[in-house]
Amino acid sequence: MKITRQKHAKKHLGFFRNNFGVREPYQILLDGTFCQAALRGRIQLREQLPRYLMAETQLCTTRCVLKELETLGKDLYGAKLIAQKCQVRNCPHFLATQDQNLSMKVKKKPGIPLMFIIQNTIVLDKPSPKTIAFVKAVESGQLVSVHEKQSIRQLKEEQGLVKDPEQRRRKKRKKVSGPNPLSCLKKKKKTQDTNSSASEKKRKRKRIRNRSTSKVLSEKQNAEG
Repeated sequence: MKITRQKHAKKHLGFFRNNFGVREPYQILLDGTFCQAALRGRIQLREQLPRYLMAETQLCTTRCVLKELETLGKDLYGAKLIAQKCQVRNCPHFLATQDQNLSMKVKKKPGIPLMFIIQNTIVLDKPSPKTIAFVKAVESGQLVSVHEKQSIRQLKEEQGLVKDPEQRRRKKRKKVSGPNPLSCLKKKKKTQDTNSSASEKKRKRKRIRNRSTSKVLSEKQNAEG
């Protein structure tokens, strides 16, 4: 029974790996319901998940899950302890849940592996109809897969066709921090005004000197006459 489950898991993992670029270590997003089911079934997730998937795994959760478990109180205290030991992430690769409504929503989005616990046993669900339809559309050339988009972007970055967002930010910051051209014009005008006022003062001084010189000459001539 265990070997059969592992074979199915290996087959499903191969599907997601080839079509959606899912790679080890497999990041598994746990919600509160899955943690509670694992606790009731006495399942050691950190030990049994890598064995079941035959690969390295990373247990993850979200802040929303932790907050929900906190508000639900003592009944889910054990599940909260399990979730608190997980890495907090925003982007799931796998989703492990017992919530049927959430599972139905996830199945409407292609490319998300879904896990659940049934009869105290971890099960990796087969690809959803939406996921299979998406892969068929990609194979027929109607769509481009997420994995292919990432590969194309990586090739463009290597060839310098896509600019690094960090460089764009630096350029924008550099442009903003430059001097304001209007302020430069104001400064120039100010210096012109300063020069004109200085030349005006010089002219006044010359006039005063000329007057004083002519006055001295006239007084001298009167004295001699």
